[in-house]
Amino acid sequence: MLLLKNGYMTDPASGTEGYRDILIDTDSGKIVKIVPQGAPVCENTVCDGFVEDIDLKGQIVAPGLVDVHVHFRDPGFTHKEDIHTGAAAAARGGFTSVVLMANTKPAVDNSETLAYVLNKGKETGIHVHTCANVTKGLLGKELTDMERLSEQGAAGFTDDGIPLMDESLLRAALQRAAKCGKPVSLHEENPALIANNGVNAGKAAAHYGIGGSPREAEISMVERDLRIAAQEEADLSIQHISTKEAVELVRQAKKKSSHIFAEAAPHHFTLTQEAVIRYGTLAKMNPPLREEADRLAVIEGLRDGTIDMIATDHAPHSAEEKAKPLTEAPSGIVGLETALSLGIRELVDKGYLSMMELIEKMSLAPAKLYRLAAGYLREGGPADLVVFDPKREWVVRDFASKAANSPFVGETMPGVVSYTICGGKIVYRG
Repeated sequence: MLLLKNGYMTDPASGTEGYRDILIDTDSGKIVKIVPQGAPVCENTVCDGFVEDIDLKGQIVAPGLVDVHVHFRDPGFTHKEDIHTGAAAAARGGFTSVVLMANTKPAVDNSETLAYVLNKGKETGIHVHTCANVTKGLLGKELTDMERLSEQGAAGFTDDGIPLMDESLLRAALQRAAKCGKPVSLHEENPALIANNGVNAGKAAAHYGIGGSPREAEISMVERDLRIAAQEEADLSIQHISTKEAVELVRQAKKKSSHIFAEAAPHHFTLTQEAVIRYGTLAKMNPPLREEADRLAVIEGLRDGTIDMIATDHAPHSAEEKAKPLTEAPSGIVGLETALSLGIRELVDKGYLSMMELIEKMSLAPAKLYRLAAGYLREGGPADLVVFDPKREWVVRDFASKAANSPFVGETMPGVVSYTICGGKIVYRG
């Protein structure tokens, strides 16, 4: 048994906010009791056996965070990250559940690779789920056996990193995914409009003397795909939204359909294209960092519910890869270990979201979309929790991830994770 005492419980599922003591059965991985602070928790035979007490001293205790957009690079690119190091980074950041993207090598377009990823995920201390590919080989030409992959445990479907250009293929994919009860998540950038990916076609691109990636590349794809998804009544998630126009398109689409969802990455509500000028390849990402008006639109989308969830797009790369010239270096930054702190600093401390709303967007909302048993705290429910001090500060330095490609290195941030508990076991102790 594990007793968490004097924690400030913040649970978006029940709306509970206040001091509670939480008793956990470490064998079953379930929450046994949640009682007001100081109330008797061990009654009858509930506490038979050893009970470890941890005094949280008023720190926030919340559902374990859920990230539905991460890259663990395994199989195929394990010099960047693997499932074990990715899971360690997740635990350090307070995440107890993750959904992996499927652009691995081989891709997760077959039963064998899917089983490899899921089985290796079971060796970690957290819940590792994965999407499967929409198309075979990420080629955008032929759909995978979505029904079979769903039955074998795929959490959803995506060709993340590669947009689906064939409208009829996307329509068919949405139809089949809907029958499986799984979402389709889309990377929304039309490659035909992009001269150089990862850099906004504006001030940043001009600074480097390149064409960059225009906002129209995202806007045009979002507009098309929202229309198709509404017609098919299939769950569609717009990944890492970056432009004010796309936010507004989602806002209007949600008025007509309950099947439309969107995610925002912490870097898109924190940084603008000026970061690319300052940090170079460490701030190169797809879609790119854009203008201040876009950053504020993403924040407003989170505030008014247009954007349902926060997802990191954790994208590790080696130092050697990021040391290449801007137009040759890969896009993406690591994000699992800084996401909670950025949410606190940029959204809560600045008054855009309450702490409850932040936790909802980082746990309950993504869990609901992917039908995961996560994102809530209740008796009999999973003992997946994060404990953190929102006021205590830390300096971004060392990472549990294999990679350190982040423009936030060296910054002081609020929000120190003290414990990550998954399945009743402490998987990270700060």
